[in-house]
Amino acid sequence: MNKGIITVVGKDTVGIIAKVCTYLAENQINILDISQTIVQDYFNMMMIVDLSSTDINVTEIIDHLDSIGKELGVRIQLQRDEIFDSMHRI
Repeated sequence: MNKGIITVVGKDTVGIIAKVCTYLAENQINILDISQTIVQDYFNMMMIVDLSSTDINVTEIIDHLDSIGKELGVRIQLQRDEIFDSMHRI
């Protein structure tokens, strides 16, 4: 399985989850796990996704998520899980 970690951080606004999840569903990217919190007015979400069924390459997904983030006023990042694991290994 080709997994990725998506993080979304920024000022809370209506439709963040809907917009991100709609994009993922339209591109055959399955959400395996999701966690989201709002601390005061700040939104934070982390998703583990399965990228193995999509026809879009990771660079293009990153660009699309970045555009969605700019539209919503949040920062959206996608990292492949092996990169994420390497960066956070002690």
